[in-house]
Amino acid sequence: MIKTYKYRISPNREQSGRLATSIELNRRLYNVALEQKIIAYKQSRKFVSCYDQINQLPELKESFPEYKNIHSQSQQDTLRRLDKSFKSFFGRIKKGGKAGFPHFKGRDFYNSIIYPQSGFSVKDNRLVLSKIGNIKIKLHRELKNKIKTCSIIRENDKWFVCFTIDCGVMLGKKPIQSAIGIDLGLESFATLSDGTKIDNPRCLRQLEEKLSREQRWLSRKKKGSNNRQKQKVVVAKVHCKIRNQRNDFTHKLSRELVNKYDLIVYEDLAIKNMVKNRYLAKSISDASWNGFCQKLLYKADECGKYALPVSPRNTSQKCSNCGEIVQKALWVRRHKCNNCGIDMDRDENASINILKLGMEEYRRNYGNQRLGREINRFFLEPRSRFCCKVVVFWGFYAYFIRINIK
Repeated sequence: MIKTYKYRISPNREQSGRLATSIELNRRLYNVALEQKIIAYKQSRKFVSCYDQINQLPELKESFPEYKNIHSQSQQDTLRRLDKSFKSFFGRIKKGGKAGFPHFKGRDFYNSIIYPQSGFSVKDNRLVLSKIGNIKIKLHRELKNKIKTCSIIRENDKWFVCFTIDCGVMLGKKPIQSAIGIDLGLESFATLSDGTKIDNPRCLRQLEEKLSREQRWLSRKKKGSNNRQKQKVVVAKVHCKIRNQRNDFTHKLSRELVNKYDLIVYEDLAIKNMVKNRYLAKSISDASWNGFCQKLLYKADECGKYALPVSPRNTSQKCSNCGEIVQKALWVRRHKCNNCGIDMDRDENASINILKLGMEEYRRNYGNQRLGREINRFFLEPRSRFCCKVVVFWGFYAYFIRINIK
């Protein structure tokens, strides 16, 4: 299992200058390599591979000595990054999707360098980088396994390091003693099948007024001026705060659910299609459903538990008690079934249906051998109300026959 750990680093002024110079030179290398590929294809219809460009790095260092002050593997990784973008571009063309040709990178769109194999180490709460020096690092959690790659990221005026670590084989799956279904929404971020409602934090809505004010001030600054550059940093910090609030909320909620339940079932929503609704697009993007579901998946795998996506089709329209389809508009928030007479919250009804679909999906994929006694009793053989009445009737009938015989 591959994981990425992110830490805050605090370089001094000299080290910050070296890191910024390294990022800028790698950005220029990226653009030059991209231009070389474009010119080669236009002139001779040939593709320049990343290996050919890597072999030209010694000549580049002779012509431009400043590249000697950058770690060689970070330059190689920059060329591999470009090559990966080209391969993805041609792959999308073959699949008939949106092409997305690789662009030249501006100064605001290239903010990271990678040490893929060597040139870095962690010693005594210090990050040692080749050609940079020893940098203070805040190790808020221990690095137990071997580090595979090291990425240095610049976010506004802050610096971070991301370590890619191979955590080995995942834990074996545990028996299921508890399960929950989750219905994602906008009025409430999530409704659980036990009736619990989790409020939607609406991070963007809370800071929308401040963000619009800062963006308005940015639009009034003269292009190319220092004041405009300073205001861009202010706007970026507001966006960063919104993103951090979302990540904090989804991380805490996903961790709480994974610690409490062995099986978590959620909707596999087509979010790309849902955001095409211009009335709900901003609210859907602000909810960050996809980020929450991704965190559920990897945390459940890490703990040896299950997180299963199911189709959301008719989960809100179907009655969780009798299975009857009850058509209702989006603004109707109560589920009332004329067949069985049940009256409950619309989202709670959907979450129960989602849990039932998840149990069916689990039994198809894994069987019944890891289902706990309580889960097995309630979900292994779900019966309708009619079937239950028939079973009770025949039970009483057999009882009275036995008495008459005696």
